[in-house]
Amino acid sequence: MDRKKYKILSVGGSIIIPKTGFDVGFLKKFRALILAHIKKGERFVLVVGGGATCRNYQAAAALAAGLKDVQLDLLGIKATYLNAEFVRALFGSLAYEEIIKNPTLKIKTSRPIVVAGGWKPGASTDYDAVLLAKQFGAKEVFNLSNIDFVYDKDPNKFKDAKKIISASWPEFKKIIGGKWKPGANLPFDPKAAKTAQKAKISVSFLKGTDLKSLETALSGRKFRGTIIGS
Repeated sequence: MDRKKYKILSVGGSIIIPKTGFDVGFLKKFRALILAHIKKGERFVLVVGGGATCRNYQAAAALAAGLKDVQLDLLGIKATYLNAEFVRALFGSLAYEEIIKNPTLKIKTSRPIVVAGGWKPGASTDYDAVLLAKQFGAKEVFNLSNIDFVYDKDPNKFKDAKKIISASWPEFKKIIGGKWKPGANLPFDPKAAKTAQKAKISVSFLKGTDLKSLETALSGRKFRGTIIGS
């Protein structure tokens, strides 16, 4: 298996199942895009997040039973498994037969798609994506979420928020801070950022539902989005 052929995609759960429910039309197009690239000889690791499903469970558990951070993280990880199994099912026999739950274990497969969920409390699937990038020898992670750019502050709260086209890891870490909270709605997990910086891995942020931008990014051309650590 040529591990360096694999492209690492951190796919936000909000892309797979948004708050409004499944968008089957989008899922068909996303699947078709990945399949088209596989026909060109490319391979993919799809690390699937928990999204709104995860946060809904965590919010209810925190209110109903006062669950603490570690317990909430464990609950969120289970939610990523459901989303990951769904994505794996979309690709049938092209996907590795199990979802990856430990990104540090070596994977041996000839299949062009590997699907992963969460791993341990204390981080999000962004961290797992970076660890898988290290394992597969990839120097870039494509982060697909529901935002088109990274901003210097939350654009939903601040009208003067400025979009970032590119930034270094130290600059980016000032924006996201250094602590992880279960269900945190950050553009990237602080632990993942620290690991990516150390491994000299860049992260390309783009809106996952903008398949034109995704196609452009996967083809190595300039895309609409943000690059950190390039």
